[in-house]
Amino acid sequence: MERLRKKYPEKFTSVDRIFSRILPGNRIFIGTGCGEPQHLVKALTDYVRTHPKAFFDAEVLQVWSLGVAPYMDEKFKENFRRNSFFVGDNAREAVNLGLADYTPMFLSAVPNLFHSGLVRIDVALVQTSLPDEHGFMSLGISVDIVRAAVDSAAMIIAQVNSKMPRVHGEGFLNVKDVDFLVPFDEPLLEFSSDAPDEISQKIGKYVSRIVQDGDTLQVGYGSIPNAILAHLHNKKHLGIHTELLTDGVIDLMQSGAIDNSKKELNRGKTVAAFCMGKHKTYDFLHDNPSIEFRPVSYTNNPLVIARQRNMTAINSAIEIDLTGQATAESIGTIYYSGVGGQADFMRGAVLSQGGKTILALQSTAENDSVSRIVPHLREGAGVTLTRGDIHYVVTEYGIAYLHGKNVRERAMDLIAISHPKFREGLVEQAKKLNLIYKDQVIVKGQGGQYPEELEAYRITSKGMQIFLRPVKMTDEHMLKDFFYALSQDCMYHRFISTRRDMPHERIQKFIAIDYSKEMVILAIIEVEGKEVIIGMGQYIIDETNHTADVAFVVRDDYQGKGIGFELLSYLTYLAKKSGLHGFTAEVLIENEPMLHLFHSMGFHMNKSVEAGVYDLRMLFREKIS
Repeated sequence: MERLRKKYPEKFTSVDRIFSRILPGNRIFIGTGCGEPQHLVKALTDYVRTHPKAFFDAEVLQVWSLGVAPYMDEKFKENFRRNSFFVGDNAREAVNLGLADYTPMFLSAVPNLFHSGLVRIDVALVQTSLPDEHGFMSLGISVDIVRAAVDSAAMIIAQVNSKMPRVHGEGFLNVKDVDFLVPFDEPLLEFSSDAPDEISQKIGKYVSRIVQDGDTLQVGYGSIPNAILAHLHNKKHLGIHTELLTDGVIDLMQSGAIDNSKKELNRGKTVAAFCMGKHKTYDFLHDNPSIEFRPVSYTNNPLVIARQRNMTAINSAIEIDLTGQATAESIGTIYYSGVGGQADFMRGAVLSQGGKTILALQSTAENDSVSRIVPHLREGAGVTLTRGDIHYVVTEYGIAYLHGKNVRERAMDLIAISHPKFREGLVEQAKKLNLIYKDQVIVKGQGGQYPEELEAYRITSKGMQIFLRPVKMTDEHMLKDFFYALSQDCMYHRFISTRRDMPHERIQKFIAIDYSKEMVILAIIEVEGKEVIIGMGQYIIDETNHTADVAFVVRDDYQGKGIGFELLSYLTYLAKKSGLHGFTAEVLIENEPMLHLFHSMGFHMNKSVEAGVYDLRMLFREKIS
């Protein structure tokens, strides 16, 4: 720095002399988040405090402040007015009271505001690393819109901080291009979100099922994103192309789960626009060639994002309605956050080859008193994501896949992952809005809760892997496809009826069940990334005799592969676990394969014949404690 003082003496002077050059009505840009130049911000407000008439009506532009933002104090209302591109904690009240402004924009479009001169930048207050031997300083952990601000500003004031890491990418500026240098070392702001709770962990576990090896990820901040990242350590060859870099991403890089080896663009590089984390993360960034920070005009550009194969954008929301449109920026008319970069990434991921979008959110808010899944967004809410932007919605109650589904299917899928205490009300509201069938049944109470713990994988005697799980109330379309794929003989043997139709009224009896009184188990395989039912087993409990009536059916083209055996074995296991003594069944005399299968299970079997039908009573030889 001493060498620079000798070479550029005009760039070193007191902050009072620097700030005396600010004029009334100037636009003052301040660096983002953890990269905010705290010393300069404090010095500016101290200057105004001692020189109250130095300037008036200055507009302070910023994406997000984690600092104390003293310029928002009411005593400075004649001097400063805040204009945010994102409504953070310390701006929320002022914006909603009309004491500060909010500019809703896709974050990717903000740099062009500055470059085009549509929004003039008179003064830029930024923070940099120490200069290298060539005079280049790094913007460090905050490049985002800061790059565009320093490129466009009439006057650049840089706080040079030895604690700011030197980060590779597009965040370098040369000393000669800076008007004033203010050397001042201080700890960088750190960001630490709440530790993931049990709900966040459940959501993280579900999301980890969707993320595949080799995916390129964008993930936001907070306890849910932290939980998601924590569940990805067993993945391989993940890539990162994101707006925000967090501690969780660095942990995955250090564990080897992220190596960026499968990325289409910037292969081998973790790409981000800014970082909010802890000191150890900043240390990891310093002079690390595997990480590059780029402006949001690049990182958030949907056309750039779309060029990444298997781009997976993971974000959250305040509310989502039953048709699949979501708000992440306002609670009704109350501004809460902002458009930000969420829509940029979700739309880019939708356009990506193999891309997917995931909206992860807790099912409730305000101590479980409010559902985040709602019949329709509140009046005045900003629609951040449209019905076409979202592939998956994940809550602590499961995964809803919306892409390509009609409104009725979307509504049922979302109701199924809402908090149980709100499901009945959501069904009634959905009926009133004509979103679902008027006679749609929902099973109330504990008996209607999907028993996820009963999901299981099995390999049949013929080496075929199948997924066994209880039926869900969202399986109507899949079950309809299954039934209509059965031959007439297969339908006759299963239902002992020549009836072939499976209308909603009939199929609903298979999906809207009380799991404590009956069980329907589906045998599923995946075909081209889509679940397909190839078998179904069912029992209905006779509480008087502590037995259950059992039946099963396997699709014609999958018979003889051991699927029926696995279905019946699993139903037997579940029945024994529930304390039942045995099964009853009606089987056509001509249905020898089913009779053979029942005999192979080793039950104590009694059978009688009437009108060409065996009436079977099968007692279990042993029980499960």
